[in-house]
Amino acid sequence: MNGTTSLHSIGSLSTRTGVPVRTIRFYSDIGLLPPSHRTPAGYRSYDNAALIRLQTICALRELDVDLGTIRRVLGGELSVAEVAAARADATELQIRVLRLRRNVLRHLARRGHDPEAAALVHQLIRRTSEERRRLVTDFIDGLTAAGTPSAPTAASALRSAVPDLPDDPTDAQVAAWMEITELITDDGFRARMAHAALPPADEDALPGVAAGTAAELVAFAREAVAAAKESGTDPQDEEAVAVVDAVVARFASALGRPVGPELKEWMAERFEAGHDPLVARYWRLVWTVNDWQVLPGHLPFRPWLIEALRRVGPERDTPRPSA
Repeated sequence: MNGTTSLHSIGSLSTRTGVPVRTIRFYSDIGLLPPSHRTPAGYRSYDNAALIRLQTICALRELDVDLGTIRRVLGGELSVAEVAAARADATELQIRVLRLRRNVLRHLARRGHDPEAAALVHQLIRRTSEERRRLVTDFIDGLTAAGTPSAPTAASALRSAVPDLPDDPTDAQVAAWMEITELITDDGFRARMAHAALPPADEDALPGVAAGTAAELVAFAREAVAAAKESGTDPQDEEAVAVVDAVVARFASALGRPVGPELKEWMAERFEAGHDPLVARYWRLVWTVNDWQVLPGHLPFRPWLIEALRRVGPERDTPRPSA
């Protein structure tokens, strides 16, 4: 052995690195830090290369790298850069999980003492993003197997807009995802979705009316309702009366029918057909979870119009006296 080589005892290594003696001995025993030399009495000693090796081991352990991976790094199978990149990805995933857990817990704290909510929160925290996607996929696949005439169309529509909870969701997104989870795991809702995942085409709401006329009337009604909703008008507000009057008048003129309770009820029944409010609720929740921009003209107009038509009722059917 070269007499100029500096050797260190286990105690010296411990002093230089701050690593406990028993930990250094453990690394030595499992072969991660083999001694450079043994004294005649059997004591282990280590050269400067071993000191650097120990420092490398400690640095990787601080980054939560397992001993098996450290052995591969020291053996030249992996580079420190490769391990660092992998750990960075794993750490990013942990951060995402912790952010989700934080927001879910905040949501639960606001709901107060609710055992059902607590159970849902537990499931949400435990599920990975891949498991959450699989939950939705299983739901959609179940619709495909439902055997209803509308099931294939329903499944296709659902696949085009899968709810995907982001890594750092807002409270509203957490609440929406929890509600979606409740819906898609409910057999009753599955059956409703299989029959009416999407409402019939708007023009189909007016059977017996020429396609061109139906399309024009529906477009007029949609625009009128969109404007009312954008201005904050509730279907129960007095301001809704003017909207209904305009829409009913356009229908009456195009269909050659008198304005009256019969026409209003006919319109309400036609627009009500095929509309499932719970299914519509699901789609709104998907928009929330995915953080899609809500455009008033793209929202369902039927529920608002149906309620407004029935709100104004017969008392609004007599012509207003002239000024």
